[in-house]
Amino acid sequence: MKKILVLLAIAGNMLLSQSCNENKKNSEDSVENAHDANDLKEQNGSGQTDDTNDFAVKAAAGGLLEVTLGQMAQEKGQSPQVKAFGQMMIEDHTKANDELKALAARKNITLPTTLGEDEQKHVDELASLSGAEFDKKYIDLMEDDHEQDVKLFSEAAQEEEDAELKAFASKTLPTLQQHLNKVKAMNTDQ
Repeated sequence: MKKILVLLAIAGNMLLSQSCNENKKNSEDSVENAHDANDLKEQNGSGQTDDTNDFAVKAAAGGLLEVTLGQMAQEKGQSPQVKAFGQMMIEDHTKANDELKALAARKNITLPTTLGEDEQKHVDELASLSGAEFDKKYIDLMEDDHEQDVKLFSEAAQEEEDAELKAFASKTLPTLQQHLNKVKAMNTDQ
């Protein structure tokens, strides 16, 4: 009798969980969908912890944004410094994104494949600008974004439970710090 009650409780929880998640599946936000997929994997015992998933998804979303905005800087940037910084973003973050994708595949972590709504807002904002106005906003955004990145990766390098993701954060952190230092210097020059 106890086994039947336990099985019924499990089935009920699964149905409730599935019905709650049906609303989330309708979202077009790739970042939100990745979080939801990872939550389900964690609940089913086939995924990573919430903190590990959260770091991986945030790192991937940030990396996608950096590459996208780097491409915009190549196209819309007026200053040679902004164009060069944009190229560095494309190269460095594509490399880090590829490494993170491989790690996530091994760890059964779902990553966003497109920009989330928050990241898309930054792209849309910059898309309406050009020339010196674009350059200034891009540099300001890159400074703010890299401050957040350095904080995220510093915490993961110290506290991440998964050894491989911790090593990834530690390895990537100096590059992010270099980006932050460079963009701060660019911001001072303007």
